[in-house]
Amino acid sequence: MNSRNARQIEASDWLCAKSYLEDQWSPEQISAEVPISPETIYRHVYADKALGGDLYQHLRCQKRRRKRYAGGRDRRGQIIGRRAISERPAYIEERRQIGHWEGDTLIGKAHKQAIVSLVERKSGYAVLVKVKNKTADLVSNAIISRLKPLSKKVRTLTYDNGKEFAEHASIDQALGSISYFADPYSSWQRGSNQNLNGLIRQNIAKSRPLSTVSHAELAKIESLLNNRPRKRLGFKTPHEVFIQSTNRVALRA
Repeated sequence: MNSRNARQIEASDWLCAKSYLEDQWSPEQISAEVPISPETIYRHVYADKALGGDLYQHLRCQKRRRKRYAGGRDRRGQIIGRRAISERPAYIEERRQIGHWEGDTLIGKAHKQAIVSLVERKSGYAVLVKVKNKTADLVSNAIISRLKPLSKKVRTLTYDNGKEFAEHASIDQALGSISYFADPYSSWQRGSNQNLNGLIRQNIAKSRPLSTVSHAELAKIESLLNNRPRKRLGFKTPHEVFIQSTNRVALRA
């Protein structure tokens, strides 16, 4: 390995990192669980590729990471009214309260159609919806239609910097929420969403055209994910944790 620090890393840590990579975790996510820096993971992946390995195929973006920082600018432009994640209250990071969501989109083969993935941070409760095109109006309408029935449990939404979230103000107006945006190329700031996307990709490969994914199939995947026990939830399911919180609100009303 090319990193001078690599010799100091335990073999067991590399095995864990490799396992997370194969589950499509980002190097930033892995670094939060394993004592290896994201840059060291990237260097290892590309060293492995040079030797004929396939770890690089598990990266969500398979270009060398350093190319993404050209000029230190976000090349996808500016989103009007963008509220940075640095303005988000610090307590949200602690996952003590239901109602704080993360949002992203996944695209299929040839960038046709997309899946909007939404996840509640404390419970891990997932909401998935397919759109014909990754346009701001279609994405915002999809988010509103799916989260409106849950609006009492939608306090904030944190997105990446995709222009499909340009209508965030309309979403906030409809849901009574406050939207925030992660820093460019900082997927670890939306770790719940990145983990959810990896789980979705276990069921829907990147190479698969999303036109072949029916709404019924997507609903089944959503149900499977929401009804699978999670260790961090004391082996309750996301559905149980989310619904219990919703019922407590209803009893107080």
